[in-house]
Amino acid sequence: MRPIVHCHLVNGPFGDPSLYAEIMFERRAMLFDLGDLSPLSPRKLLRVSHAFVSHAHMDHFAGFDRLLRVLLGREKTVAMYGPADFIDRIEHKLHAYTWNVIGNYDGNLIFDVSEVHDGGIVWSARFQSRHAFRREPMPEARIEGDVLASCGALQVRCAVLDHATPCLGFALEERAHVNIWKTRLDELGLEVGPWLGALKRALLQDAPDDTPIRALRRSDEGVTPVTLPLGALRALATVVAGQKIAYVVDARDHVANVARIERLAWRADVLFIECTFLLADAAHAMRKNHLTAHRAGLIARHAQVKRLAPCHFSTRYAERGDVLSEEAQRAFQGLGPTA
Repeated sequence: MRPIVHCHLVNGPFGDPSLYAEIMFERRAMLFDLGDLSPLSPRKLLRVSHAFVSHAHMDHFAGFDRLLRVLLGREKTVAMYGPADFIDRIEHKLHAYTWNVIGNYDGNLIFDVSEVHDGGIVWSARFQSRHAFRREPMPEARIEGDVLASCGALQVRCAVLDHATPCLGFALEERAHVNIWKTRLDELGLEVGPWLGALKRALLQDAPDDTPIRALRRSDEGVTPVTLPLGALRALATVVAGQKIAYVVDARDHVANVARIERLAWRADVLFIECTFLLADAAHAMRKNHLTAHRAGLIARHAQVKRLAPCHFSTRYAERGDVLSEEAQRAFQGLGPTA
């Protein structure tokens, strides 16, 4: 299966937390946390359609100004999600600036901001540049299950964790994935092209067999459009389980938190999880409300994730990141901590 989401840590494991998730073939991306975003080019930031912020500690949120600066003046809407009081924090950031001339800008930049409260209640507000980013309340909603947002074939689930302040963990999931068989395209004399996107969407929506699909057919005269019923094209594809990426940073090590993280990350293809301190410094980790690398590895093992991606290392281990990674991976593999 070719993944449709490609992720990378913007600042590596020691820098400000921020995960850039690029949605292939859609020229669209998501951000998980808004730490230092200066390594991302304006082109990459312009692709961001959704931003999910775990909490508003500075190393997770300071990059909002960079995002705002790049997007300002564009016709653009960004959906943003965070914990309780997140709307107030966005409003304060926006109102730190003077907007007396922004009415002359051609593009209208919109931030649709939502915050998650206990019981799955979600409050939302809109901030538009054409209105000098004045808060415009939006209807209250409620999370269905733990699904925070749906974005086409993708959905983002969340869990409210304890970091001595509410902190959100996230899981990005592809509901299902459609594999197209090139050999079967060739057998039917059909050409690869953008029309395959429409075919995939129809299959994922379980559309009726008589749904018309406008395809491309090859012949000696060249490539010509042809309309075929979905039922005649089903054999071209196989629908399989989709990709799942979990992201968890800043959580205290206690039973309730661990259970929530394991449920959120269950059988993820990759789990990006904080490995902030070594097990030898577990008491300090508790005082700082963080996980140890050992605990993160155990969580990944119990959640049956396929790959563990350690992140959010404490700078006290600068030049020793391999030790944190090794401790996490040993726990993930069921091995004991090193002496």
